[in-house]
Amino acid sequence: MTPPSPAGRARAAGPPRTARARTGRARGAVRPPLALTVRHGIAFSADPCASLLRLHAEAGPVAAVGPRRKPLVHLFGPDANAFVFANSGLFRWREAFDLLVPVNGETALIVSDGDDHRRRRRLVQPAFHHRRVGAYVERMAANTDAALRTWRPGRTLDAYAELRSVIRRSTVEVLFGDRLAADAEVIGRRLQVALAAVDRNFVLQMMLRQVPNPYMRRVASARAQVARRVDEEVERRLREDAAQDTAQADGEAHDDVLAMLMAARDEDGGGLTRQELQDQVISLISAGYDTTSAAMAWAVYVLATHPEAEERARREVAEVVGDRLPRAGDLPGLTFLDGVVNETLRLFPPAVLSARVPVEDFDYGGHRIPAGAMVLYSPYVTHRMPEVWPQAGRFRPERWDPSSDLHRPATPATYLPFGGGPHRCIGSTLATVEIKTMLACLLRRTRLRLVSPAVTPTSVTAMRPRGGLPVQIIG
Repeated sequence: MTPPSPAGRARAAGPPRTARARTGRARGAVRPPLALTVRHGIAFSADPCASLLRLHAEAGPVAAVGPRRKPLVHLFGPDANAFVFANSGLFRWREAFDLLVPVNGETALIVSDGDDHRRRRRLVQPAFHHRRVGAYVERMAANTDAALRTWRPGRTLDAYAELRSVIRRSTVEVLFGDRLAADAEVIGRRLQVALAAVDRNFVLQMMLRQVPNPYMRRVASARAQVARRVDEEVERRLREDAAQDTAQADGEAHDDVLAMLMAARDEDGGGLTRQELQDQVISLISAGYDTTSAAMAWAVYVLATHPEAEERARREVAEVVGDRLPRAGDLPGLTFLDGVVNETLRLFPPAVLSARVPVEDFDYGGHRIPAGAMVLYSPYVTHRMPEVWPQAGRFRPERWDPSSDLHRPATPATYLPFGGGPHRCIGSTLATVEIKTMLACLLRRTRLRLVSPAVTPTSVTAMRPRGGLPVQIIG
């Protein structure tokens, strides 16, 4: 098993920061400047990542844009991150992520709040324990190796698209079994229609969600097709369980996340409802392969553009893994590769932004922020702040080695590729283990060259290379 990330080890570090929140009429509320709103809106549409760095440089740790009544308030930096994570009761998650409901469903963890979120997370969490994730490594490695065997020298391909297909199958297989994995490509195509809705311009999405329209109807139709396939698998397993109970069948035993979700019970003996089960499955599939495939593409990119780091990682894999496929027991020994994964997630965190909606007015940094505003924090900006990370814009995997001069202890407020607080991504361990396993397979079997080193990021929900990642196989 790979060790917890530095952020995970430091999750409890530091005193909690309490909100100075007051209800009632706000005084000195943030007032978004019109010129800044226009400039940022245009820049964000063209290049979200660069525009956020410029906004922080121009406006500082608190930057408001958008309409005055319900502005978009960016809180930048570690102090802001710690404030948001420590004051979860001040914010609502559902309103901020309402646009994900058509994809993930009404009861998915990512759109749940309060007691509902706590109950559902307690039921889902055991399936993602470190020991459980370690059991999935051999399946991940086998799926990756099978795909890499088809990569012939001289061939040019889109590494992002190819690895996305591998991750899609592995994600569905380790989470929900072989039967659903056989339909992974079909499920992926259906979900991609829905995921595209989240990836479009935020303002346009908000407008489209308010009225019936052909695009959102296509989203609903695509999601419904995936839901039917999930329901069929759940029904099949329920029939098998019933038959085994009456000694009428010798059905297969299931050792995957779906089996654990179906069997999960809370302290009162209650389990997930049928709707909750369906929503968690779809949410885990979409989040699992969308964000992981983006991160994997960036890992390939940074290694291809840093040949010394690539060769060091390749030597480490050869020493630890040898000529066979990687196993769970190999991962702790791949310490430099661990630094590669952590550094990739620092430079290219899956989510550029995350959001919350405050339930009451509150003060932060000398500003009054009104209830109903959209409060945004940015892992991307935090990870590129030179006062937090020396040589912040450079790929330096050695910074994760405690003996390095570049090393700085990471905290949940300074390193947050999977968010933080009670809503921290439940599949973060699965994602990092999968990326590390796939990179080990890739480094032991093939060598790649970028077709063009000019690669730019796009999307704020799962930051990926614009136009894919064309590579040539050279060995």
